Amino acid sequence: MSSRLDRMARAAPPVVAGLYLVVCVAAIWRVTATIFLHFPFDPNEGWNAYHAATAMSGQALYPPAQSYFVNNYPPLSFYVVGLLGHATGDMIVAGRLVSFLAFLAVVAGVWRAARIMDSGYLGAGIGALLFAATLLIGSDYVGMDDPQMLGHALEMGALLLVLRGRDWIAAFVFVAAIFVKHNLVAMPLAVALWLLVHDTRRGLRFAAGGAGFSLLGLAAFRLVYGSSLWTHLASARGYSFDLLASSVGTWLIWAAVPLLIFALLAALHGRERSASFVVIYAAIAIVVGIGFSGGAGVDANVFFDADIALALGVALAIGRLGSRDALWPAGLALSLLLPLFLGLVSDADWRDPGFWLHPMADEAARAQGDIAFLAAHKGPALCETLAYCYWAGKAAEVDVFNVGQEFATGTRRDAQLDCMLEGHAFGAIEFDSLNPFSLTPRLRTALLHAYRVDHVDDGGVFLVPR
Repeated sequence: MSSRLDRMARAAPPVVAGLYLVVCVAAIWRVTATIFLHFPFDPNEGWNAYHAATAMSGQALYPPAQSYFVNNYPPLSFYVVGLLGHATGDMIVAGRLVSFLAFLAVVAGVWRAARIMDSGYLGAGIGALLFAATLLIGSDYVGMDDPQMLGHALEMGALLLVLRGRDWIAAFVFVAAIFVKHNLVAMPLAVALWLLVHDTRRGLRFAAGGAGFSLLGLAAFRLVYGSSLWTHLASARGYSFDLLASSVGTWLIWAAVPLLIFALLAALHGRERSASFVVIYAAIAIVVGIGFSGGAGVDANVFFDADIALALGVALAIGRLGSRDALWPAGLALSLLLPLFLGLVSDADWRDPGFWLHPMADEAARAQGDIAFLAAHKGPALCETLAYCYWAGKAAEVDVFNVGQEFATGTRRDAQLDCMLEGHAFGAIEFDSLNPFSLTPRLRTALLHAYRVDHVDDGGVFLVPR
């Protein structure tokens, strides 16, 4: 290779890393600028905030089956967010802060894990930035009040403990992560299988520790809450293969190129100890992500484990193949410009200067009006986007999504809620839309019979009693 070509090849990975860094810094600025806004980023934010407030109040964190407010998450995140929210006075903002800090911890964990696996500084940096950009641009979970990122941060800490040989403590932290968010099963399964393959004694010790701590956790849950965690997690939920196909297609915008790089790593170095973990982890995470992705209400978060695995795969591929020829890491790094480009062009809003200079200013101003509208009407309120009711100072009344899933799957009848609507039980109501409508046709008819539309805006449809 000529000296000029060699210099160009060696310059390519740092240039790509720099481009990713610029995009990530800009996106992080936007996240930090919006954390304190009273504008709901996602329907889950208000739901999580109400449960965090309940955890701090000493009331029942898991309502009885007949309640119209459902809790189908493990408990730990509600106490973490609740403690911070108790200090700040806003559970949604507290949840966003926890989520953002956890995201930074996961990015740092990806970098550190890749370094321990001997990826080299450049490979680890590109892998970590790839993961960061995937979440910052390809999802809205960074800085969202949701326990997903906190769970991943705990799991990354557990993985670093495993890589240092601290298997018992790692097993405990993995179990804690699952008691934060129950879909985080891919990494502990991958660690157990990897250890069993490479060091059977360690694998058995880790598996025994995980099983023991899980049983202790389930027993503690029953002792504290008086019920089985499984009964709460197994809430009604529809499943659609069309949604599965759509979710996988969206994920591939960011994952297609890293998948090819991962396949190259698996073919050339798949039996090497560290690379074999990434291969096992990616395989399990992709299968789990695809399986979860058809569930009603799921989002990009079901693929976050796969994103972590592929980021580690990219880091190791650049590190391993860089020892062969400078053209390898150059080609791999340059190929990562494609998902960055596709991710950016899939959302044209970033080309608007206001998107960066005054992020969500118009949305927050509009939301303030809607929150004031709900607060001004006496009595209970029903909100599909629960953050509106939370900021309006209203109590939690109806978990529209989960109750809607119960209606749709036939596990609950709608007669009681129908009577509540006909009896004007709510002083004001917000639904995201009346067409499509999240509940049953009967309830839509009852709603429009007893309530009239006050106003419609980008936040939803707002109704008051006739």
